[in-house]
Amino acid sequence: MTASGYNRRERPAKPALSREGIVAAALDVVRREGAERVTMRRLAKELDTGPASLYVYVRDTDELHAAVLDELLGEVPTTDSAAEADWRSRLWTVLSTYRDVLYAHPGLARVALVTPLNGPNYLAIVDTVLGLLAEAGVPSGPAAWTVDLLLLVATASAVEHSSRKDRPETERKHDALAETVRGLSPETHPNIAAASANLFSGNGDMRSRWAIDALLNGARTTPLPD
Repeated sequence: MTASGYNRRERPAKPALSREGIVAAALDVVRREGAERVTMRRLAKELDTGPASLYVYVRDTDELHAAVLDELLGEVPTTDSAAEADWRSRLWTVLSTYRDVLYAHPGLARVALVTPLNGPNYLAIVDTVLGLLAEAGVPSGPAAWTVDLLLLVATASAVEHSSRKDRPETERKHDALAETVRGLSPETHPNIAAASANLFSGNGDMRSRWAIDALLNGARTTPLPD
């Protein structure tokens, strides 16, 4: 017995550490406070252990963020629940949901842009997109390169728009740029002046969908280099 009359051996045992438990704790912090708050030191405090113990299961913070992102990507539909829709609509649903998950978590969106992902949910997305490209008639070679481009466009779009959400002044700067472009003289900038009506037209969804359509049209007719 201790001086307070409490036997340390009667304290409930801490749950055994595991990779799944660490990722779950990190996911909880992300949902409450954002990815920027997820550090090994913070998680160690959450799990009542030392930071060194976490490195047995997770190599570094980048790997941890990638694992958390993969858990969130479980929200992306990768089944044939909408099989009655045409392949283009199903592809847009997959890519737009993927983008929206990243948009909701700006810190993780930047991780997706620079870190190779290999979690089970991400791989399920890749497999689904490849299947839809095959249904669209894209040959397997170009499809293998197209899936990378499609996810890159969706990721970059999420990073761009989430950055605007985090920095209100970005919208003001964007409006100032648009005003400057619209005021350019056809004599000094003839090509910009001719395109000015469309340089800033359309919303994020319209531009993203157009980019995907443009990539798909090119993938169908552009063979891989020898």
